[in-house]
Amino acid sequence: MKLKIAIQKSGRLSEESLRLLKDCGIDVNNGLSKLKTEANNFPLEIFFLRDDDIPQYVEDGVADIGIVGENVLLEKNKKVKTVNKLGFGKCRLSLAIPKEKKYKNIKDLNGLKIATSYSNILSKFLKKQNVKAEIHEISGSVEIAPGIGLADAICDLVSSGSTLLTNGLKEVEVVLRSEAIMIATKNLNKHKTEILEKLLFRIQSLKSARHNKYILLNAPNNKLEAICKILPGMKSPTILPLSVKGWSSVHSVVEEDQFWEIIEKLKSNGAQGILVVPIEKMIL
Repeated sequence: MKLKIAIQKSGRLSEESLRLLKDCGIDVNNGLSKLKTEANNFPLEIFFLRDDDIPQYVEDGVADIGIVGENVLLEKNKKVKTVNKLGFGKCRLSLAIPKEKKYKNIKDLNGLKIATSYSNILSKFLKKQNVKAEIHEISGSVEIAPGIGLADAICDLVSSGSTLLTNGLKEVEVVLRSEAIMIATKNLNKHKTEILEKLLFRIQSLKSARHNKYILLNAPNNKLEAICKILPGMKSPTILPLSVKGWSSVHSVVEEDQFWEIIEKLKSNGAQGILVVPIEKMIL
C-alpha cells in the first residue's frame, strides 16, 4: 500500500515540492508531462495536478496528502487537515491600486471595483473591515485589470512586488500571508498514517537543519565556561583539546535567528578561528 501525494504539475510550488521529496531521500522520476509516478525507494505515489484541484482531490480521498499554498486552501475551503507548514513558497495576498491614486486607509476602498482570483478570501476580509466594494472575479492576469478599465483595484499574490510596479500599481493592504503547506484527508487508515509519520519525520529533520548552523571554534581554556554558557548546543557543546597547550576546540549548533548575536559574544570572550557549516539534516 502506498501513500498518495498530490503536488503542482507546474507553477511556483512545483519545483520546490519535488526538491523537498528529493531532500527527504525519496527518488522520484517524474519524466516529461507525466501526471502520475511512483517513488523508487519509498511507498509513495505522486500525482501532478493543477494547484486549484489539489484540495478537492485530498478531500475526496483520491489523494491522501497534498502540497498546496495556504491561499489556495483557504479560497477553496475544503474539509482537509493541515499537517505541516513547509516554509517555502512564501508570499502575500495583497490589495493594490494605481500608483497615482491617493490612499489613506482601508476605508478608501469603499465603492471600488476590485478584481481578484480570490473572491472568497477577499470577501471575508472586506466584511471584517466593514468595507463595501464590488468584487470582480477573474482568473489570471489580474494585475492588468485597472489598466484596461475592468477594475479600480486588484487583490492578488505578491512576492517581490515587481509585477505590481511594472503594471503601475502600488500595494496598500496585506490580506493574507501564505506559504506552502501539507494537507491530508481526514480518513487516513493506520498503515498510511504510519507512512505519513515517516515522511513528516524526514521533513522535520530538514526544517531543523535549515534553521540551525554547525559551528566550530578555538577557545582559550580559561574562557570555556563562559563560552559554554553562550553555546548550549542541543544538549551541551563538544569540547576537544588542541595540541596547543591551554586551548580547546568547541563544536556546537546555533539557531539561525540568534546567529550573529552569538558570534559577537563568542568573539568578545576570546573565541578564534570560528567556522560555520550548513547542516544537511538534523535528527532531534
